[in-house]
Amino acid sequence: MSKDAKAKPWDVRDTYSVPHNQDYYIKCGFGGILSCGLTHFAVTPLDVTKCNMQVNPVKYSGFFSSMSLIAKEEGMGGLLKGAPPTFIGYSLQGLGKFGLYEVFKDMYSNMAGEDNYIKYRGLIYLAGSASAEFFADIMLCPMEMVKVQIQTSPHGTFPATFMGAMAERHRIRGFPFGSLVPLWSRQIPYTMAKFYFFEKVVEAFYTYVFTDPRETYSKATQLSITFGSGYIAGILCALVSQPADNLVSQMGSEANRGKSFAKMAAEQGMSKLFFNGLGPRVLMIGTLTGLQWWIYDTFKTTVGLGTSGGAPAKKG
Repeated sequence: MSKDAKAKPWDVRDTYSVPHNQDYYIKCGFGGILSCGLTHFAVTPLDVTKCNMQVNPVKYSGFFSSMSLIAKEEGMGGLLKGAPPTFIGYSLQGLGKFGLYEVFKDMYSNMAGEDNYIKYRGLIYLAGSASAEFFADIMLCPMEMVKVQIQTSPHGTFPATFMGAMAERHRIRGFPFGSLVPLWSRQIPYTMAKFYFFEKVVEAFYTYVFTDPRETYSKATQLSITFGSGYIAGILCALVSQPADNLVSQMGSEANRGKSFAKMAAEQGMSKLFFNGLGPRVLMIGTLTGLQWWIYDTFKTTVGLGTSGGAPAKKG
């Protein structure tokens, strides 16, 4: 071995079959845009229903009956309220969530060092995803506030169009970053669960079920594992972040104008915070997370980066 090779410090980014360089991170960020933007846009009707069940559980008491009531009162377009800010906001969030996760995961792996990064990979997944989501939520917050205001305002009391809502953004309490703290409270635990459990479930699949080297399986098989792992992770994400999600929805209600998050939580009670809208949210987030990982990995395989998740390659 040459003196130059001996002198070169270990870097986890060089240990992957596809080196984790700037080009890699940019492609992962673009995959995140597609992953989060498209999926959140697609489940807008579920999101509208879920938010209204959280804000007005007396009127909107059941999932399918609530969806039918919204369509009856506002037309089918009522189920698509907030779709443009949803697409814009979650595309920006996906850029930060997925792109920065890869950056922070590699950074923390290098901090742990060659002898410890595999041993402490669980902590690295948690720290990397939390760090990425911190910045991703700053990118998301303004559009999330617009979306919630559009979706939860009684029909005719606030513009339902994106441009109309932006023109009236001064009426949105705390815009543009007023809901950032509850958003962090919801999204950071959610994302930590999302990435940690996804990585661990993928690792379990390739350790105990699909035991041959990953590259020997077809892309269809690998992407099926990706979707299944993402769906399982999504269900756990929904349970972890449900109370904070409820508070974000409550903030858009006129009845809660001027109230602190602590007061809203106290008025709701722990039972309502955990269970109001939980059913549709589990359905939405499970499906959403599975599809997000599938879209993300489909894009990654298309551009030659391979699929995600699982333990890092062991040192040779």
